[in-house]
Amino acid sequence: MSILTGASGRAVLRRLFLRSRFTGATHALHEVVVAQAREASLFRRYAVPDTLDGRFEFLILHVLLVMRRLRTAGAAGNDASQQLFDLVFADLDRALREAGVGDLGVGSRIRRMAEAFYGRARALDDALLPQAGDDALAAMLSRNVYGTAPVPEATAGGLAAYVRRQSLHLDSLEDGRILEGRFAFDGGADA
Repeated sequence: MSILTGASGRAVLRRLFLRSRFTGATHALHEVVVAQAREASLFRRYAVPDTLDGRFEFLILHVLLVMRRLRTAGAAGNDASQQLFDLVFADLDRALREAGVGDLGVGSRIRRMAEAFYGRARALDDALLPQAGDDALAAMLSRNVYGTAPVPEATAGGLAAYVRRQSLHLDSLEDGRILEGRFAFDGGADA
């Protein structure tokens, strides 16, 4: 029996196809973002629900922070931002299919995820405006990251401080490091 037959063979082919569509830099960006978004200590520290929804929200939050920074790096940054978006959603599509969601279900779920993504992008951009203040950012995070889960105001404020710190850190990095995915998020003293 060939290694490329059966369910595991199809998974290998999907991964190879997925890898071939994107540059090494795009994969490096994706890996940095996913590693940070899956950091268990952040879920505990900021009381982000460790559920499918909580993981999705935390992933999207970190993707948006990186994409905001990429957009400041000119045409190359805009291209890298689009590539990162495409890879994130290709990976979400793959994960849904591997979880057994049928073709018709995958399309509608991805569409809802994309709508949520664009809504979060607008909300984060607005909340990170200098005139918006920390309360606006904490309120946006409470609505989006925590959803209906009750969260103490201090916890949402802590997550807001984390997000602001990450945004400033990403802004401080050279364009080349961001574009090539050669960076880490800021650990900070209280990260």
